[in-house]
Amino acid sequence: MEVAMNDTTRLASARHQAAGAELPYRGLHSATSPLENRIPWAAMAGIIATVMVFAVAQGLTYPLLSFILERQGTTPGLIGLSAAMTPLGFILSAPFIPAVARRLGAARLAILCSVLAALSLVAIAWMQEVWAWMPLRFLLGFFANPLYVISETWLLWITPKSRRGRIMGLYSSIVSGGFAIGPLSLGLVGTQGWPPFVIGIVAFLLCGSVVLAVVPRLPDMPHEGEATSVGGFFALAPLLLFAVFTAAAFEQILLSLFAVYGTALGSAEERIASLITCFIAGNAVLQIVLGRVAERFGSTRTMLSCVLACLAGCLLLPLIFSSWLIWPLVFVWGGVSFGIYTMALIQLGERFTGQALIAGNAAFAVVWGLGGIVGSPATGLAMQLIGHQGLPSSLGLLSCLLAVLLMAQRQRA
Repeated sequence: MEVAMNDTTRLASARHQAAGAELPYRGLHSATSPLENRIPWAAMAGIIATVMVFAVAQGLTYPLLSFILERQGTTPGLIGLSAAMTPLGFILSAPFIPAVARRLGAARLAILCSVLAALSLVAIAWMQEVWAWMPLRFLLGFFANPLYVISETWLLWITPKSRRGRIMGLYSSIVSGGFAIGPLSLGLVGTQGWPPFVIGIVAFLLCGSVVLAVVPRLPDMPHEGEATSVGGFFALAPLLLFAVFTAAAFEQILLSLFAVYGTALGSAEERIASLITCFIAGNAVLQIVLGRVAERFGSTRTMLSCVLACLAGCLLLPLIFSSWLIWPLVFVWGGVSFGIYTMALIQLGERFTGQALIAGNAAFAVVWGLGGIVGSPATGLAMQLIGHQGLPSSLGLLSCLLAVLLMAQRQRA
């Protein structure tokens, strides 16, 4: 009888959180406090700066390693498989993050992971061989993932709900700016030798230094509510997680295989790297706008608009790749594709609190990893089977499926 009552209590708590119940912010203010609109800017600045610097290194590694493998004559399928090792690290590290963060402390874990990620990139630079890179890229993802989970949990936990759209849009924009600097740096230092790797290594180490500098201002991890496992969260928000999967697949396919697509169409490495930078720049610039739109029209409606715009981009890409119109296309494409993830983050903060919020962020990390590990190899295989147009075709099918599911959910609601 007691066990049954406990199970009922846990289920009721999870449903209560999924319905959007608000719990007090630990050490800050309650959801009903008159201070609910006050923003702790110092803590937010430290959190966002940490991930921005980390994004510089992440944004650099995907196109850099793809360029190197392309020069070595590696097939698109194997390039995609190599790129999938990093999101595999995301997947396998995510279930451990809540418990390890409680035991070591979130800040200590973030600093440790920054150092270990830097060492992984040193090993990758040292061993220029595709099969040696497989386990090393896995370790890179394994150590990178806790930073994203911790930072996004921190940020959602301390952001007032009335300003969640613009704050999460600002967060996504700044982080995307870090991703844009990564490929842009390749145009400055090239893709040969140690110089591009040194940029990534320094960025990883700087990330840990930023965390160390702002430790006194960082909030505790939320502990309120019943514990929710990462697996249990999948039953609470399946469509939300599929949206994360789509955004992840979109980004990782573009970062890892757009170089192959552009090379097949005769573009120079410098132009392709610049297009990738333009894609991420659109991501950075448009997230604040999308966040404000979400506050006015709702995150669900804004997400559907982003998905439909992604689908339109997939249809237009083969038609205008060689013209100047490709630049505004990839700019808008970058914004709306990552806007799907920004809308998912906003909905996560709207619907969940406490320990369910930590589990949700960890589940996001798992699904983000799945999007990369499935998307890149599948698209690489499609490109081998039907040619370079397998890239926009794969992205278009994924966008179409998400659009159908979102519209079906709106009709049921």
